Amino acid sequence: MLSAIIVAAGSSERMGFDKVFAPIAGKPMIAYTIDAFDRTPCVDEIILVGRSDSLSEFQKLLPARTKVSNIVPGGAERHDSVRAGLEKMNRSSEFVAVHDAARPMITPEKIERVFEACREHGAASLAEPITDTLKRADVDLTVNSSVDRTALYAMQTPQIFKRDLLESAYRNALERKISLTDEVSAVELVRHKVVLVPNHDFNFKITYPRDFLLAEFVLRQRATNA
Repeated sequence: MLSAIIVAAGSSERMGFDKVFAPIAGKPMIAYTIDAFDRTPCVDEIILVGRSDSLSEFQKLLPARTKVSNIVPGGAERHDSVRAGLEKMNRSSEFVAVHDAARPMITPEKIERVFEACREHGAASLAEPITDTLKRADVDLTVNSSVDRTALYAMQTPQIFKRDLLESAYRNALERKISLTDEVSAVELVRHKVVLVPNHDFNFKITYPRDFLLAEFVLRQRATNA
């Protein structure tokens, strides 16, 4: 059994408003994210983790038929929100997927690919190969050196793990008082191998207002070609 935790509890400071409810091509951003996991055969349940003042809004936008089993308030930090989702998972779930709500361009096919890798290795994540030229800079923003991008990847979500592995990794991070930006970082701390699933399609995280324009174009194109 695979449970999916969709994390939507961020402050959206760069936006100035709660971006997960912002419309893209006529639907709230979060609706696309939920729909992708609802349509993924390997996903058995979805736990939505949101800001405490937005939980009723999530309930209103859920479709009549959905795999969402719980809507829970998140915490001050991302790892607090993920732990809140872990506590509400079905006890029978052996695997857990964590996904950023602000990545509405995720597809069932990508989720399935990451889950397949996780079942074989215990931990897997979607990731995009770095194609830009990278430079290190000094404090005054002058170029210091070049960075070899050959083995560099930008981490994406979903990140999927065996449940007991992720829970153990989070307990370890909590005991060591280490703040985490993603779940792979927690699993790295317990020295478990994480397999990357390369992604060459759009799945960027909507962070700035400009990102909505590209996301809308991509999602409209997909709808037209479906």
